Amino acid sequence: MKTKAGDFLSYFLPGRGGNGVVLVHGLTGAPSEMRLVARQLWRRGYSVYAPLLAGHGKDAATLRRTNWRDWLDSLHEAIAAFAPEVDRLYAAGICVGGQLALMASDERPDVVRAVGLYSPCFNYDGWAIPRLKVFISRQISWVSKVPFVGLLEFDETPSRGIKDERARRLVAGASAEGILERFPASSLMEMHRLGQEMRRRLPFIRTPTLIVHSREDDLASPDHARYIHAHIGGPSELRLIDDSYHMIHVDRQYRDVAALTASFFETSHAA
Repeated sequence: MKTKAGDFLSYFLPGRGGNGVVLVHGLTGAPSEMRLVARQLWRRGYSVYAPLLAGHGKDAATLRRTNWRDWLDSLHEAIAAFAPEVDRLYAAGICVGGQLALMASDERPDVVRAVGLYSPCFNYDGWAIPRLKVFISRQISWVSKVPFVGLLEFDETPSRGIKDERARRLVAGASAEGILERFPASSLMEMHRLGQEMRRRLPFIRTPTLIVHSREDDLASPDHARYIHAHIGGPSELRLIDDSYHMIHVDRQYRDVAALTASFFETSHAA
């Protein structure tokens, strides 16, 4: 399978058996962050495609020029390219990436059979977020009207959303793989707009959905996961884990995350 010209960050792992998963990275992230889960799913026979979302993989200025619809459109392009390679296609993603996967499944229910939603987040309100940033994140709809606020950039939290220190060091050195070191305020605004649209659509979404969230999530409260589980229109399963922070796909329990994902996709209601 070919990726776009000049895209050196996306990757494809051919599997066996006809099952395929599109793995969607998070905001300011890159496909490399999905490798641990990708390998686990590939070992279970899945073909895996981890695409690069629009605006990502380069720098904050490039990301700032895109919006959530651009990210979703680029995911639709990836799904369209991947679908001919497999018999049954599923999608999973972290945080914003998972929400985009869910939105894509709603728009293409004939293609995406089920979704894995990891650490969903409408706004940052976890225990490690300073109160001022929690306030800004919750009030981003009116904060975004302040002139030039979209040009601001924020540093990542010291933990980077990862409990395991070794994994944290590996991700901290991954800027060469497209993971951004700073977070544009304009992207917070787009995350808010994506969340608003997803909340509006949730009661009408019929895609079988697995929601995995850590009780120790340092960036986003498990209440986000509970809200989606309670309001989505289709069958859903909520699984709370206990030994990871926000980035559950690279943290101590990434094997559990992959196993839960594969098991959910392989159940009769998802197939």
